[in-house]
Order: sequence, then structure tokens, then C-alpha cells
Amino acid sequence: MTGSKEIIHKIKEKVGLSSSDTGRGKSKMSKHITHGYHMVEGKSHHTMEDYVFAQFKQIDDNELGLFAIFDGHLSHEIPDYLRSHLFNNILNEPNFWTEPASAIRRAYRITDTTILDKAADLGKGGSTAVTAILINGEKLVVANVGDSRAVIYKNGVAKQLSIDHDADRERKIIEDRGGFVSNFPGDVARVDGQLAVARAFGDKSLKVHLSSEPDVVVEHIDDNTEFLILASDGVWKVLSNQEAADCIKNIKDARSAAKHLNEQALAKGSTDDISCIVVRFQ
Repeated sequence: MTGSKEIIHKIKEKVGLSSSDTGRGKSKMSKHITHGYHMVEGKSHHTMEDYVFAQFKQIDDNELGLFAIFDGHLSHEIPDYLRSHLFNNILNEPNFWTEPASAIRRAYRITDTTILDKAADLGKGGSTAVTAILINGEKLVVANVGDSRAVIYKNGVAKQLSIDHDADRERKIIEDRGGFVSNFPGDVARVDGQLAVARAFGDKSLKVHLSSEPDVVVEHIDDNTEFLILASDGVWKVLSNQEAADCIKNIKDARSAAKHLNEQALAKGSTDDISCIVVRFQ
């Protein structure tokens, strides 16, 4: 993995903790594939807890598009750790090229174990994750834990590739582990009355009742595939998948599309940190 530390360093320089961050890139293998991202700090009284990774990476004769959003809760150390380590852990799995879904599941598990072991340094809290790996511009492998989403737009239809792991959806699994789901305090179902997602990295104090097992899906990119959206829940709390896709479908510049989507979410009243990556395939 030569050069990976340098790539991570460059990404860290580009994606800091300012109130608005943005960037773009393009594939060397497929010139028409581009990406852009945009981040906006929310109105809550804490520092930005969303982190983005967006990078095309050459490995031998292959090209990978590596895209991710890590949305921290009570933590910016854990999403920052994920941005620096999760993709390396995935690519270091020996079966990544032959069985990417199984490699991703194992890397998520190993990464979470390391985060829990480093709890003294990384602190409490945790992070959701949605990752998308584009292999040679043809195959897209999406994985997620939590409520950040991946949505693909094809033939005018927005299709969600990720799964929202909200506490209500996984109530039985949580209860079977000895936990409980409660809407008190507030109006959102929470694991042990604390966390609104049932799967996440970290959260050591709740881990016995939580999972870091990702849902993984493989999508083949064809001539009808227009774009992919990755976004944190600050978008999805106020926009449906189709609304989000429709509002950017005519914006050809990926970075402008990501910025416009975030502005739409703000106009709809989102107060959360908002991060968005758009990958355009044409």
C-alpha cells in the first residue's frame, strides 16, 4: 500500500473542520466519471462531527474510487480514525479483489474492535459509516452501518443501496441481546434510551447491544447509471431519496450538485451537520 499515508495526509489537508468544506476529483481510467463533495457544519453546539473521504486510487492495473461519509456522535476522534484507517483495512484484506463484500465485512469488524480497544485514546461516542468502492468504473460495492445513505440514480429513479439501521427496525435483535428500545426521552426510538442508530462503530458503553456488522450490496454501473449520492442523515431527515436526486439531476458538475443538495437540505430546515458526495457517471 505504498503512498497510502501520503494520500490520507492530502485528504486530511483538504477535509478539515471548517464550517464549509468542498472538493472535487475525476477518474483517470474513465474520464467521464467525476466526484465532488460539500460539507456544512450544523447549528448544534459542538464541533463538526462529519468526515468525508473521496479519492480515486490506482492499484497496479486497477482503479478504485473510494468514497465515504463518517458521521460521528459525541465524537470527532472516531470518525476521523475511520477516515484514516477503514479503507486501508478493507484493501489489506487478501480476498478484497475476489470477494469484496466479505472483505469489507471483516474489515469493518476488525476496525471496530481496534476502536473499542483504543477507547482510552479515542474517547466515548461513536460513528456511523457509509462506504462506496467503485472498481474500474464498472462495479460499485456499498456498505453501511447507521443512517447515512447511498442512493443511486438510474433511468430517472432514485434507489437506496444502503439500509437505515434505526433502533425501531432492529428492536428484536437489541432486545435479544439484553438491551431495550425507548422513545423516552424525546420522540425518536433509541437503543437503551441513548442512541438513535442500532449499528455503529465505537459506542463502547452500548456495544453489547449494538452491532458494527455492515449491510453490503453490489451494483453494476451501466449506461443508464447517472450518479450516486452519499450523504449523512442531515440530508435524509428533510428530503426523500427521489427529492434529493431530482434536485440535482440536471447539475452536471458533481461538486456543484453536492453543494446544491446541501443548500436544499438547509432550506428545508435541517440543523444537523450535513455532508454529501456526488459521483457522476456521465
